[in-house]
Amino acid sequence: MYSGFLTPLLLSLLSTPLLAHSGHGQAPLTTAPNEDWATHHLAEEHHISNFDAGAFFTLHDFDFSSSWTPDEIRRMYGLDDESQRGVDEAKKAEVVRRTLEIFDADGDEAVQWGEWMEGWRAGKRLEDFGLGPGHHGDDEYEYEIHHFEKFHDENTKEEDLTHPEDIEHFRKHDEQEAAAEHQEQMDRMPIVEQNIPQKFRRY
Repeated sequence: MYSGFLTPLLLSLLSTPLLAHSGHGQAPLTTAPNEDWATHHLAEEHHISNFDAGAFFTLHDFDFSSSWTPDEIRRMYGLDDESQRGVDEAKKAEVVRRTLEIFDADGDEAVQWGEWMEGWRAGKRLEDFGLGPGHHGDDEYEYEIHHFEKFHDENTKEEDLTHPEDIEHFRKHDEQEAAAEHQEQMDRMPIVEQNIPQKFRRY
């Protein structure tokens, strides 16, 4: 079984001073129904409250370019997450288009830091398109933010991880490790027999 369950990501989430963060032993963050999408997103996906506009922008500037590209907008809204497989591309394109309409003042197909801050001060907000809170982490992050932080803490031992979510998480790790080991074995072989078409094999 995968043994490194307390990853550096989780440790950083527990200790980061960037924004107000919900710690272990506290009730899950809740938001009022009339709050904007960004507030819901940070509460559910990052367990963060009391944020400012600049911190929100930086958190979702995934390539550190001081701008949000269409791909980064898709990622922020979680449009490429497996939970959005049933959403058609037209709807996803609408999310990107509408976000650019709101914040991209110069029409360069990106939201610059200054455009975001100016728009925020003017009362502009990210729209809620009814597609959920925006899952944009990898499997490890999603497990830690949505399960580990809610039901475990830094004192949890591996033998205590018995919830169905824990079991499924480690099952995926076992599969990934097995696949990596198999690929490593294949890479060490001078000729990979499975890659030779049947008609060219000698037997």
